[in-house]
Amino acid sequence: QGIISAEDHASIQKGMTQIWSEIESGAFEWKLDLEDVHLNIEARLTQLVGDAGKRLHTGRSRNDQVATDVRLWLRSEIDLIGELLVDLQKSLVDVAEANAEVILPGFTHLQVAQPVSFGHHMLAYVEMFSRDAERFSEVRRRTNRLPLGSAALAGTSYPLDRERVAKTLGMVDTDGNPQVCQNSLDAVSDRDFAIEFTSAATLTMVHISRMSEELIIWMSQNFSFIKIAARFTSGS
Repeated sequence: QGIISAEDHASIQKGMTQIWSEIESGAFEWKLDLEDVHLNIEARLTQLVGDAGKRLHTGRSRNDQVATDVRLWLRSEIDLIGELLVDLQKSLVDVAEANAEVILPGFTHLQVAQPVSFGHHMLAYVEMFSRDAERFSEVRRRTNRLPLGSAALAGTSYPLDRERVAKTLGMVDTDGNPQVCQNSLDAVSDRDFAIEFTSAATLTMVHISRMSEELIIWMSQNFSFIKIAARFTSGS
């Protein structure tokens, strides 16, 4: 974008590649007197490439950088959880199909009520996890927005191409349009998306806990509906 020279850009890329390698190998020396991750990396980069390293921070602040990092990390976790939920649902559907004709008693408050297909019971959890996946999808949409360019709180005078950065980082909608936070003050202070994530994750864990508790009851001596391999169980 012409904000820093091509030479400085190349030097920064080379230095950051080395720093990444050092961090991955455990060789990077973190210094407490440098306060945080940002200053540690900038100091090491300047040590490696000279004054060009000081330009790493041009047009940005810890505030918009951290806000962006958190969003990128949560987005990747949401995508992983989405894949795991699909795998879990597929397994439940397989079990449901294999046991569609198996009848077991349905219970209310552990009292025998209506008979129900084991497959039908498994598909109830498929529905629960479908709603969980929908919630995560909604959270992802609101998470996947770019705060960079907001700087500390009131933007920057550098002519940053925020939409280009958003596309580069994959912060786009389903049509490929860049998604950029519109208000700089809100962009660096907003953590709504993180709370939404924990809410969606909590509901997912409630459903997993509910299913797990039911399996535990079913495998107990009082019920003996199912058997679970020893590698998945433990003593009390």
